[in-house]
Amino acid sequence: MTHKLVLLPGDGIGPEVMAEVRKIIDWLSQNTQTDFDITEDDIGGAAYDRYGVPLDEGTLEKCRAADAVIMGAVGGPKWDHVDYTLRPEAGLLKLRKELDLFANLRPALVFDALIDASTLKPDIIRGLDIMIVRELTGGVYFGEPRGIEDLGNGERRGFNTQVYTTKEIRRIGRVAFELARKRGNKVCSAEKANVMESGKLWREEITKLHEEDYQDVMLTHMYADNCAMQLLRNPRQFDVIVTDNLFGDILSDEASMLTGSLGMLPSAALGAKKGQGLYEPVHGSAPDIAGQGKANPLATILSFSMALRYSLDEAALADHIEQAVQTVLNQGLRTADIMEQGCIELSTDAMGNALVKKLAEAISVV
Repeated sequence: MTHKLVLLPGDGIGPEVMAEVRKIIDWLSQNTQTDFDITEDDIGGAAYDRYGVPLDEGTLEKCRAADAVIMGAVGGPKWDHVDYTLRPEAGLLKLRKELDLFANLRPALVFDALIDASTLKPDIIRGLDIMIVRELTGGVYFGEPRGIEDLGNGERRGFNTQVYTTKEIRRIGRVAFELARKRGNKVCSAEKANVMESGKLWREEITKLHEEDYQDVMLTHMYADNCAMQLLRNPRQFDVIVTDNLFGDILSDEASMLTGSLGMLPSAALGAKKGQGLYEPVHGSAPDIAGQGKANPLATILSFSMALRYSLDEAALADHIEQAVQTVLNQGLRTADIMEQGCIELSTDAMGNALVKKLAEAISVV
């Protein structure tokens, strides 16, 4: 079987971590019955330098035709001077919007070997496995009207609109409930129904959907600020958290730090087109370490693993990659961001090589 992939390395450490993903893709193509049709292009600042825009229309068309898109990272101080609409991040937002990638899956998983890397006590986070499902194409980031207006006398006003429809809420709710059925069968819906009409509608529609189709799943509701507190107080109470674009952005970043390192966390953005998705690490472009071989490629590799699982129907290969990551960590192999006393520090390239070696050992046994 051949899967059509578009790789968008992007900016900063993006090309370095994507090179390690490509290493694994090439190994799978040569050693399994799964093949990949790979197209590589630019996004973000790299696309601005090449095309004059952060996402070229030709690149967008390639992404539309792909089974999955794997991205590295976008952004950096090099492009701070460009117009807001041409910033590297605008390319990512456009890609999400144009592909209608409305469901962002952000796992917060603590690997046993990295439990001491978290700032929380081990007893609080041991065994932590949360999936945050964030609505990605609506809410305050895309609502209209928005802008900055001149009020006169030196005064200005900035405004954004928080808006959601029944359809948008119900479709993200379905993603959360379906995921919960395959996990711990619990969903916590987070909003601010006490002070926001959009939050009130959110709670009402999630409740209706639950009553109609998902009564077998345990549903709770929580105000987003309390959810932020509970993530630090007792994070293991959560299985799947479903929330809007703004609160999802904040809560998923908070949850990611429970694990100790952004360099370990993948994400997926799933769309209305069945199977299609955009997969990217949670970490940024880290321009301060770009080109130094210090970047941790594991989040991007795990993002590719999510693509195998959610877009390419290759769950067995995803399992092998995730187990290889676990094995490498258990053997004390680390990149600089997760280095601990008594462990062996590896470069970006060396970590990719270690993963391929473990992958080869695991698959040769099967």
